[in-house]
Amino acid sequence: MTIALIAHDAKKELMVQFCIAYCGILSRHNIVATGTTGKTVAEATGLDITRFLAGSQGGAQQIASRIGCDEIDLLLLFRDPLNPKPTEPDEQALLRLCDVHNIPVATNIATAEVLIHGLERGDLDWREIVKNS
Repeated sequence: MTIALIAHDAKKELMVQFCIAYCGILSRHNIVATGTTGKTVAEATGLDITRFLAGSQGGAQQIASRIGCDEIDLLLLFRDPLNPKPTEPDEQALLRLCDVHNIPVATNIATAEVLIHGLERGDLDWREIVKNS
């Protein structure tokens, strides 16, 4: 599976801690991320991460385009809900694409943990089931 990581500045450390905690699971998958998030997580975990542009420079849009092409299977988007960002319209479009393409998405650590445990159990292999039917 290909997992995309995006974290607002106020949530980058939380993303790093999450990825450290679940590094064993994440290491068995392809990881892509916006630029700064990817760099920060890779430095802290040693995970091999394909990095796109920074979110403010279009990285979230690059991830969105890959969702539209069915190249992303799971999105972890740790947002800062208390501080509006100029990239919010891009994020709304990203979330809409996840809904259109049935991509599991977590916008907070509680949901991310549920998804990562489901991934570990094999509960998120629905695309393989659809392809084989």
